[in-house]
Amino acid sequence: HVQLVESGGGSVQAGGSLRLSCVASGYMDTRYCRSWFRQAPGSERERVATITTAGTLDYANSVKGRFTISEDVSRKILYLQMDNLRPDDTALYTCAVGLSCSSPNYRGQGTQVTVS
Repeated sequence: HVQLVESGGGSVQAGGSLRLSCVASGYMDTRYCRSWFRQAPGSERERVATITTAGTLDYANSVKGRFTISEDVSRKILYLQMDNLRPDDTALYTCAVGLSCSSPNYRGQGTQVTVS
């Protein structure tokens, strides 16, 4: 079983930056896909950034060039650097891991990002 705890969200003006962190505890299978998702009120959940099992980085078109996913494997921390934030980035951001990138086994509770 894996527990995930996100932090780093907050309120920021358009054009600003935030860095989200996700600390994992428990057994992290090396085959796990590691992702950040977001969901705004009234919208579908969107996968915004992923580190695949092969180590490939994948981004949603809406965040390409602005967001960067990274990780500290030894400390089991997943990061999401978000630059040039826009109001439509406002959402609850959650990290998730699992054998499936699109349907991960484990999710955190999320951290709120508000851009005005």
